[in-house]
Amino acid sequence: MFLKSRLAQGAGPVPGPKAYISFMLRVIFISFFPSCSIVSVFVYRVAMEQSEKEAMREASKDVSAEFKTLINEEDLDSLKQLQHLILGRLQDSNAVLSHFNQYSEHCFAEVSSDFSRNTRLLRSMKSDLDYIFQKLRSMKAKILATYPDAFPDESTQEVLDGRPNLEMPCTR
Repeated sequence: MFLKSRLAQGAGPVPGPKAYISFMLRVIFISFFPSCSIVSVFVYRVAMEQSEKEAMREASKDVSAEFKTLINEEDLDSLKQLQHLILGRLQDSNAVLSHFNQYSEHCFAEVSSDFSRNTRLLRSMKSDLDYIFQKLRSMKAKILATYPDAFPDESTQEVLDGRPNLEMPCTR
């Protein structure tokens, strides 16, 4: 409990008795040999690093022991089994999707030439029909210029030509 509250406060790991003893030895060494300041600082740093490593090891052991008490082994085993089951299903799904992609690629290769040929045909038919309608309009204009009464007035012309204009977007 003390470890949990100490870690929650952000105080860092709790030093063990070995770390405390090594720290006290460093303090005694420095107090008896103050002239060896460079050496003592180096020894102090090395000793501090070692004590910090020991404290970290002890704290990690305590934390791992706490985690082991929190989690039930049977629950872990059931989670592992579920993960393996899900992994198997994902692998099966991946295999099915890979097969479907290969099949789709094959089908697309078969019909892509038909699509391109039919697209070219439709474009040529559209240009032919545009040319035909242009000629019809010019003939109609010539007939209308020669015989003004040949076609009904503009109001009935809309009813006769009820085709939608495919070039303009629908306004409905």
